Amino acid sequence: MSKSYRNDPQRARNSQSRYTFYEFDGDFPDDAACMDWLVSYLYPDGIHCPKCERVTKHHRVKSRTCYECQYCGHQEYPLVGTIFENSSTSLKLWFHAIFLMSQTRCGISAKQLERELGVTYKTAWRMAKKIRSLLQEDDDEPLSGTVEMDETYMGGKRKGTPKGRPGKDSHKTPVFGMAERKGRVVAKAVPNASQAAIFPHVKKKVMPKSMVYTDEYGVYTPLQHMGYEHKRVHHKEDVYVAGDVHTNTIEGFWSLLKRGIGGVYHSVSSKHLQGYLDEYSFRYNHRDDPGGMFSAFLNRVEKADPAS
Repeated sequence: MSKSYRNDPQRARNSQSRYTFYEFDGDFPDDAACMDWLVSYLYPDGIHCPKCERVTKHHRVKSRTCYECQYCGHQEYPLVGTIFENSSTSLKLWFHAIFLMSQTRCGISAKQLERELGVTYKTAWRMAKKIRSLLQEDDDEPLSGTVEMDETYMGGKRKGTPKGRPGKDSHKTPVFGMAERKGRVVAKAVPNASQAAIFPHVKKKVMPKSMVYTDEYGVYTPLQHMGYEHKRVHHKEDVYVAGDVHTNTIEGFWSLLKRGIGGVYHSVSSKHLQGYLDEYSFRYNHRDDPGGMFSAFLNRVEKADPAS
């Protein structure tokens, strides 16, 4: 914020911020403003009344989270089918939690959310989990062009554990990753680093005929027979870059992931690991969004299909 005009602060010209807390507080000062945004986002063409069978004017019912058709009295509940359903927590606090999670580069723990929002730890943990569930991008377009693939293992060090690739009895959880050069990343927790566990993700998320770079791990050998161009970099021979052949992009993401989880969350169980992978992948994939990270998070809110 600029130091000038103390009563009307503005973002400094040389600031790298895209959306500040001052702007957030101005856009969403209370629950009513949050609800207005939600309705305009979820119903861009207006609320459709199933009884009137057309889009009609709906009025907010006082002291309730529903809107009523002015013709037939049908009531529509915008929060139903969203992460806010069945929550007694203020909608403003939900939006504030989304803002806090989006503004940090490495995430924010449920304990810190508890301190910031003034809710219980159980509520903060549930809110973080619900928000994190919005960040799955399984339906997005597959990766193409030049794609790097690699695997890593999450779980920390234990005394007496031998160096090298963990075995089947290891306490660590394998994670398989694919990174598009100057593009997106996909990270999936897998039961093991075998072809049976890895290749379904490759077929789903990488376009055929893409150039794939990996290390010398033998599990990647069949890639060329699957319709991909495949080149390796030989890490065991201390070769990490050979011209354009390297896996530095995906390894850089592993570094961000491990430092973030280790620094913020300290440890993550294998049961919930995929949610954290989705969060870090989402941040990476939307790092250059012109609307900023808060907008990217907020625009993931959606209503579930009533039939599902």
